[in-house]
Amino acid sequence: MAAVNDRESLEADGTVKLRNSYIKEMPEDILYHVSLGTGTHDLVEMFSDVKFVCMGGTPERMKGFANFIMDQIGLKLPTGTTLLDISRKSYRYSMYKVGPVLSISHGMGIPSVSIMLHEIIKLMYHAKIKDPIFFRIGTCGGIGIEGGNLVITETAVDGLLRPYLELPVLGKLQQRPTNLDSKLCAALKSCSNQSEDGFSTHIGKTMCTYDFYEGQGRLDGAFCEYTEKDKLAFLSKIRDEGVINMEMESLAFAALVSHAGIRGAVVCVTLLNRLNGDQIRDPKDVLEEWQTRPMKLVAKYIKRELGITNKALVFHSSYYGISFEK
Repeated sequence: MAAVNDRESLEADGTVKLRNSYIKEMPEDILYHVSLGTGTHDLVEMFSDVKFVCMGGTPERMKGFANFIMDQIGLKLPTGTTLLDISRKSYRYSMYKVGPVLSISHGMGIPSVSIMLHEIIKLMYHAKIKDPIFFRIGTCGGIGIEGGNLVITETAVDGLLRPYLELPVLGKLQQRPTNLDSKLCAALKSCSNQSEDGFSTHIGKTMCTYDFYEGQGRLDGAFCEYTEKDKLAFLSKIRDEGVINMEMESLAFAALVSHAGIRGAVVCVTLLNRLNGDQIRDPKDVLEEWQTRPMKLVAKYIKRELGITNKALVFHSSYYGISFEK
C-alpha cells in the first residue's frame, strides 16, 4: 500500500494548489452544482476553518452525519436555529458545515462523485483551506466479508483490476493512479476495536465498477448473459488478488484527491457477502444501524485529531429526522 506521492500539488503552507492555470484568470468561478461562487459568497469567511470533508451517497445520510458529528464535537447552535443545507438551491447535492467539518452528499457512481469533487477541491482552493482531509463514508458489497463489517480502501481498482481511473480527455485516455494515503488508512484502523465495536475492520483493495448489476456480476439485473459459475469464479479471482469489497465511487474519489495532493480515505460498511448472494435481505433497521458504523469510525478519528475524548459514540435516529423502526 503506497502513500499519496502527489503532495507537491499543495502550496508550501498546505493550501490546495489547483492544476488549472485558467482559474486564476477567471473574474468569477461559479461552483454551479453546489450553489456557491466566488462572486456571490465570501468563501474564505465561510469555509477557511474547515479541516475535514466527509461525503456519502444520499442527502439524508449526510444530514444524519452532520447532526451526529455536531453532537460528537460539542458544537451548540443558537436556540431556534438548525443546520442549513448550503447547497439546497442546487437541487443536486446537499452540504452541511459543522465547525471544522463539511458533510456532503455525492450521489451514486463515478460521474456524480467526480463532478462534486471537482467543485469541492476548488472550494478548498478558494477558501484557502490548509491540509484538508477527505473521507468517503458509504456502503459496499463484501468479497468474503459478511454484512455489517467495515472496509478501509488501500487502493481502488476498476473492473479489470487496474489501479487507476481511465478518463478520456480531448480524445486521449488519461490514467490517474488510485492509491490512497497509507498513514491515514492505518490511523483509521487504529481507531477500531473489534471487541468493543462488535464488528471487524479490514484494509484492502476495493473494486469500483460503473454499474451495480452486470458490472458487479450480479444475477438479478434486467440482463444476465453469464452463469452463476462464471460469477463465482470471477469473485474468487478478485478476492485472490486482494479485493475485499465492491462499490461505485472509490475509483474517482481516490484518483481526484490523490491528483490534488489531498489526503483521503474511503470507509464502507458491507451490506452482504457477495460470495453468498446478490440481494440485500437484512431488515431495514439493521441496515440503518450498519450504515452508522463508518460514520462512527470517521468520527473517532476526527475527535482524536481535535483532542476530544469525552463523548460516547451513540447515533440517534433523530439525527436523520426519521426513525429506524420498520
